[in-house]
Amino acid sequence: MKILVTGSSGFIGTALVKFLTAGGHSVISLPRSNFNPESPVWDMDNCIKDLAHNGEKYAVVHLAGENIADGRWSEKKKNKILNSRVRGTKLLAEFFSQTEHKPTVIISASAVGFYGDRGAEILDESSKRGNGFLADVCVNWEDAVNVAAEAGIRVVNARFGIVLSSKGGALKKMLLPFKMGLGGVIGSGEQYMSWLSIDDAAALIEHVIANDSIRGPVNFATPNPVSNREFTKTLGSVLHRPTIFPLPAVVAQLVFGEMANELLLSGARVYPKILLESGYKFLHPDLSQALEHLLKTDTITKE
Repeated sequence: MKILVTGSSGFIGTALVKFLTAGGHSVISLPRSNFNPESPVWDMDNCIKDLAHNGEKYAVVHLAGENIADGRWSEKKKNKILNSRVRGTKLLAEFFSQTEHKPTVIISASAVGFYGDRGAEILDESSKRGNGFLADVCVNWEDAVNVAAEAGIRVVNARFGIVLSSKGGALKKMLLPFKMGLGGVIGSGEQYMSWLSIDDAAALIEHVIANDSIRGPVNFATPNPVSNREFTKTLGSVLHRPTIFPLPAVVAQLVFGEMANELLLSGARVYPKILLESGYKFLHPDLSQALEHLLKTDTITKE
């Protein structure tokens, strides 16, 4: 199948393209740097010609967006986070809704930030939105693709948890201090971390493309979320390092500002009800096993 991937230069996109190509799919990549509606490089007409050649079926996976954990959240940064997701997604959805040969599915990234800080409450796809900047971003992000659904295209909002990979994202940033024995609990340590391996992130997208019954919001996270305290202990154990240097909430707030409250000190206990009901079997459902695998190989395999 032909698959267009936007944000293909990001760490999730890079792994996804490798996985899909290994699985025999024909992938058309649109790197994050090129996904700019105001840039002449962003040429969707030519993409469509490639995708819809001879009436072939094709899918769209939309991952492009500003990195939310890259620097403090100034008002300028927050606007970039919001606009890079909402404007780009809306443009993409409007474009495909108006094409004669529409994709079979658009999988548009979102995040478990939709649920806000919810403590130990178990959250599935039917749970209500939360409060805060990230929840607002996710709501607008998901709404931006509605025009495609209204045009009859199957739309999936992939609410990603923390994607674990030693090559990018949160885990990569944690590795150096943890390897030096400087890791520790953040804040109270009670905030939940809903996570999945990079292998599952790629495999889930292929699974969703192949399953016509899956549509709307879908939680992309294992059924085994853990507290920050448990995550810290597990990562330290896998690395054979102590985790005795906590990061107090007040210090996190001083260093990272608003970002600390939304990314580091809050959490959501997410359950992937739709994925499990669709028959998906997680490759790495256990955190310790996932970390062992990722830190040894961190390769995308096609099974």
